[in-house]
Amino acid sequence: MAEQLDLRTVGDLLHHYPRRYAERGELTRLSDLPLDEHVTVVAQVADARVHTFNRGKGQRLEVTLTDGSGRLQLVFFGKGVWGAQQKLLPGRRGMFAGKVGVFNRKLQLAHPDYMLLDEQTDGEDLARFQLLPLYPACKQLPSWKIAQAVQLVLRTLQATDWRGLVDPLPEPLRTGRGLVPLPEALVKVHGPRSKAEIADAQQRLKWDEAFVLQVALARRRGKEAELPAAPRKPVAGGLLDAFDARLPFTLTEGQRQVSQEIFTDLGTEHPMHRLLQGEVGSGKAQPLDSLVLTPDGFRKMGEIRVGDLVVTPSGEIAPVDGVFPQGEREIWRLVLSDGSSVESDDEHLWIVGTRCGRHGGDAPKVLSTREIREDLTTSDGEPKWYLPAAVPVDLGCEGNLPLDPYLLGTLLGGGTSRHRPPHDSFVPDMYKNAPVKDRLAVLQGLMDAGGTVDTSGCGLSFCSVSRALAEDVAWLVRSLGGCARVLSEGAAFPVSVDLPARFPPFRLERKAGRLAERGTHDRFRRGIRRVERAGRKQAQCIRVRHEDRAYVTDNFTVTHNTMVALRAMLTTVDASGQAAMLAPTEVLAQQHHRSITEMMGELAEGGMLGGAEQGTKVVLLTGSMGAAARRQALLDLATGEAGIVVGTHALIEDKVQFHDLGLVVVDEQHRFGVEQRDALRSKGRQPPHLLVMTATPIPRTVAMTVFGDLETSVLDQLPAGRSPIATHVVPAKDKPHFLTRTWERLREEAEGGHQAYVVCPRIGDEDEPPARKSAGSAESAESVEDEGEKRPPLAVLDIAEQLSGGPLSGLRVEPLHGRMAPEAKDEVMRRFAAGEVDVLVATTVIEVGVNVPNATGMVIMDADRFGVSQLHQLRGRVGRGSAPGLCLLVTDAPEAAPARARLEAVAGTLDGFELSRIDLEQRREGDVLGQAQSGVRSSLRMLTVIEDEDVIAAARDEATALVAADPALERHPELRTALEALLDEEREEFLDKG
Repeated sequence: MAEQLDLRTVGDLLHHYPRRYAERGELTRLSDLPLDEHVTVVAQVADARVHTFNRGKGQRLEVTLTDGSGRLQLVFFGKGVWGAQQKLLPGRRGMFAGKVGVFNRKLQLAHPDYMLLDEQTDGEDLARFQLLPLYPACKQLPSWKIAQAVQLVLRTLQATDWRGLVDPLPEPLRTGRGLVPLPEALVKVHGPRSKAEIADAQQRLKWDEAFVLQVALARRRGKEAELPAAPRKPVAGGLLDAFDARLPFTLTEGQRQVSQEIFTDLGTEHPMHRLLQGEVGSGKAQPLDSLVLTPDGFRKMGEIRVGDLVVTPSGEIAPVDGVFPQGEREIWRLVLSDGSSVESDDEHLWIVGTRCGRHGGDAPKVLSTREIREDLTTSDGEPKWYLPAAVPVDLGCEGNLPLDPYLLGTLLGGGTSRHRPPHDSFVPDMYKNAPVKDRLAVLQGLMDAGGTVDTSGCGLSFCSVSRALAEDVAWLVRSLGGCARVLSEGAAFPVSVDLPARFPPFRLERKAGRLAERGTHDRFRRGIRRVERAGRKQAQCIRVRHEDRAYVTDNFTVTHNTMVALRAMLTTVDASGQAAMLAPTEVLAQQHHRSITEMMGELAEGGMLGGAEQGTKVVLLTGSMGAAARRQALLDLATGEAGIVVGTHALIEDKVQFHDLGLVVVDEQHRFGVEQRDALRSKGRQPPHLLVMTATPIPRTVAMTVFGDLETSVLDQLPAGRSPIATHVVPAKDKPHFLTRTWERLREEAEGGHQAYVVCPRIGDEDEPPARKSAGSAESAESVEDEGEKRPPLAVLDIAEQLSGGPLSGLRVEPLHGRMAPEAKDEVMRRFAAGEVDVLVATTVIEVGVNVPNATGMVIMDADRFGVSQLHQLRGRVGRGSAPGLCLLVTDAPEAAPARARLEAVAGTLDGFELSRIDLEQRREGDVLGQAQSGVRSSLRMLTVIEDEDVIAAARDEATALVAADPALERHPELRTALEALLDEEREEFLDKG
């Protein structure tokens, strides 16, 4: 029992509860048995026959079991034939235990253990039960032997009046909640007479687990409140304020709220423990081919550099002091009421007003593209959001025009130019990028020559056979703060024109005299009619050094320009502390370091020539750094020169010392073990604050959150606008032609101009055999003794070679794995990102931090060997472009195996939070009080986080009140004893570490 099931004491055995119950007379549904699983079934013998083979030298006994509808075959060979043949006679009922397999398309148990229920020898303890308990078992210890051992222990305890049994629940709590006494619960759970008794017993035992655990956590929270952590409060005029002033965008309301929650925790005198859930992207970008208005006219976003001057919506000139390439992003097109349009990514911000707001004097709002497109129209179908007009500004230089602007306008408007036919006419750029008075003069010449006024005196229009000239007229009108819309009527292009009163459209008195007075309301705002997908484009974000941080983009559209964790780190630095960000891979660490330094600018160059006065130094520390750079980074950390460090596991090495570590930020928590996180936290003079960031919660994260150990902040602005990802399970062993079709689909993606990943669980250059999964891993939930029967995991180097010379021959296939030199990895990724590699065969090194939007295909080999969180992260590498993504999960797992069910669950949803619940249900909560990240090593035997949240919440309230009244549990000695039994030395240490 100790070796196979980790049952080492009488208490362990009593708390090894039945997995399910079989009613006497009821047979197990044989058709529902999971393949490749060790099961215990209750069934009746239908037939038994002995067959000979090998010319009569060998014997095989085949016994057929039935439940009345399905059949299951038992097979015995050699010496096992005679005894089974004597006992397993048709009509006898029994319990049979073994691993479910398939032979000749029939379910089969080979050499199973069994116990006949109509025998009064071995089965006398079970014969009296109406509900037969079936326990989690193994090959060496079948369910009925466990049941016999449990009944022996129960009889012994009953004979001694349950002496030595510790009841952790205080009597007032037990009676107040209507729970049965502990001895009664144990008897009923192991030998129930009815289903009602099972429910009563389970409810009591769930409360035992929940309450004792909540008392442990409540005592820990009490101890933490007494720990002397240094408060890290925001400092006015410090680094954080300087950073916020430089941000090229405004923080969303959600980001402000989460930041305030974190700042409140940082300002206390005990360590923060906060989980930040949700994906956070900087975003706020426009495509490189969008236009930015500068004093010399419009320039492409991709040409803008730090130091360039741009025009703000108020008409002022401001410098660009930050340029942040965002790579290829999903771009959306905002189509405005005048027919013009402007493009940006989903998180770009716009200054908008509402239709009603203009009359009520409401201040404009700052909304993202995503927020606008999700709430686009009013109830009557009209645009809800309007973009204000920009203040007209002088462009270019005055006095350098070769022809009088008004004369040029009349020539173009009348279509009499000798140099260019009317259908190809346009306004030269030098007349567009000119002072306001010159642009107005060109427009007046055009309107005098080709403009009209309708009979009401309010409708102005210009008509041309040249589409380019019509667009230029609209451009000039918008540059003067007016509205214009280009239409198409056959071969002509009329333009509706509306200008502010201070810009008269005509000089000719006969036309100007026909104009009627217009209302004073703001009629120059443009409504956002629709938002449509524009595809994937390279994008960039700029920071404007101006109080409104805004600039003017395409068609004179006003636009606006996250940083929750970074703001927390800057607050810590302001309070004389240091902040460390722990990233799971070098790729992600480098990405974080680059984005932080780019966002901070000279604020990240503290103590350096050209650095800001309030700045600090931001350093990177990874395992592959050169010796000189590494020594300098270690020195900067030890002296306090560096306020922020971003690194990998290299940060937790003994030689890394901090001057005053105040905050630890852990990114992608599921890639780190508890011990690794603790190793970094132990480097502070006092316990540092902890902020954990995760986009996809994992079982232990969810469990600890539900149990109240971590305070939780949620950023619910998940990435929007991504292309859909279709996910399918490929049963390679059952249907080999599906695998053939998998490689055909990858070839089709490549021939369509796209790229693909193939992920394998192993590299393939190991000298030693691949490591077996521990009993605490997710996949070990199948059965401990079956691990060695599986083939080794598929390897990157092997699969890359097979694909190159086989189904993907002719395509550019490259391997990528963690043992490659950093330069080699970077080169492969560079070539893949540049489209020079068609298929990348990789390990999970691509799980986070890799963004190649042109990659549309993802094949995960041996997908059943990965956890749900990993599969979700890997799948997220595709579908990041305008083309839909395809993810194929290749597995040899049988259809009825739990591993297969896990893959089907992943294929069924793209919701990371839903997947975390599925993961939790299938993998258990992990050892909530131990080092295991997740898996079967759970200290929760009866309680489940998903199903028993109400019990957990109630137990938390009861435990909090009890610990507040009796912190040392002096008045509750039995509870203290139960707590000591739960918290062995290792778990006590773990709980103190947090």
